[in-house]
Amino acid sequence: MKNSNLENKGQDYQPCYDSGRSKEYGRDQNVGLEVGSGQPLGHRNTDTVNYSFDDSVIRIWGPALTKDNCGSFVREAFAYIAGRKLTQLTIDISDLNDIDSAGCTAINYIRRQLENRSDRVVISGAPEVVEQKLRLFAISQDKQPQPIEKPGLLHRTGNRMFELVTTHIRSFISVSSELFYWSMADLFNKKHRRKGSVVNQAVLIGVNAVPIVGVMAFIIGLVLALQSASQLRNFGANIFIVDLTVIAMMAEMGPLITAIMVAGRSGSAIAAEIATMKVTNELDALQTMGFNPIRFAVVPKIYGSLITMPFLTTIANVCGIIGGVVAAYLYLDISPEVFFNRMHGAIYQKDILTGIIKSLVFGCIVVTTGAYFGFQVDKGAEGVGRSTTGSVVTAIALVIVADLILGLTFY
Repeated sequence: MKNSNLENKGQDYQPCYDSGRSKEYGRDQNVGLEVGSGQPLGHRNTDTVNYSFDDSVIRIWGPALTKDNCGSFVREAFAYIAGRKLTQLTIDISDLNDIDSAGCTAINYIRRQLENRSDRVVISGAPEVVEQKLRLFAISQDKQPQPIEKPGLLHRTGNRMFELVTTHIRSFISVSSELFYWSMADLFNKKHRRKGSVVNQAVLIGVNAVPIVGVMAFIIGLVLALQSASQLRNFGANIFIVDLTVIAMMAEMGPLITAIMVAGRSGSAIAAEIATMKVTNELDALQTMGFNPIRFAVVPKIYGSLITMPFLTTIANVCGIIGGVVAAYLYLDISPEVFFNRMHGAIYQKDILTGIIKSLVFGCIVVTTGAYFGFQVDKGAEGVGRSTTGSVVTAIALVIVADLILGLTFY
């Protein structure tokens, strides 16, 4: 039976173990030699490498551990290790002459799998050439990344404030200063402005916003007078609804409501227009042709807002006062004639000038903020939407802060 197996060179290698003599019989398919009885249990011999398993030692020797033999080596190594409780496994490669990337991966894979189950693996006796290749092809996952310490609240707050000051505020001041310079330089110089650009921007920013501003101001005046009426009635001070409505609308609510409406309507349009011009490289084309983008695209918008904002604020004041007249007539029995007669003694020139100055400042803030966010856009269409949203939110916030400062100044 043994001789017939030796002569059958086409059959696969089928080791057969004799438990009594601990010998292995059969034919090594790769080298065509019989594995004699003198070989230890677990020994394998292939074209370029030999390996054996003995207790907690895996010994590899021969010319090279390569892609041609590392697959069978890994399978038999895990078959040998399975079910054994090993505190330490030694892989002896002192007699291994060479190794390729596949062999390095096989050894590192065995080491990583055993270390995952808390077994210690020692690679001993590696020649210099083999050791260099093992380090070169080491699996990066073996090195556990260092945990990143999450910064605290104060640290994150400080970083945000530093970025705000060094990036956004500095850029905003730069855009504002350049816009102020060109606005003053081109105030009486019409050669550098497109014909009709200022009128066009005045219509877009101011004239087209009259309906929404008028309706919102009327509602605000009506609600303001309505909420005040219930309290004034308790004290018998119905007539003071006139003073409250007129002063609040002229000096405070009129300019503020107008600025918020313009910021939501025109400020977003300015940011989207300039952002789209930047994404489509139109701003670069203007610079190539010798035009300053701020001077060409933003200065006419500043002129248009400065011209129309006082008129829009006046319309908002009138509509708000009319709303107050309606509330006073319906809930306090104050006729429109009495309301307008009382209004002459309640309004002062200071309140009118305060509203006009606020409207001019608010108009500049809305246009400057929209232009700044338009110039800061990136990442295509997504960036255009983000810059538009940021311009509206920031413009409204800056308008409220400016209203506070101007209110304290003119108090």
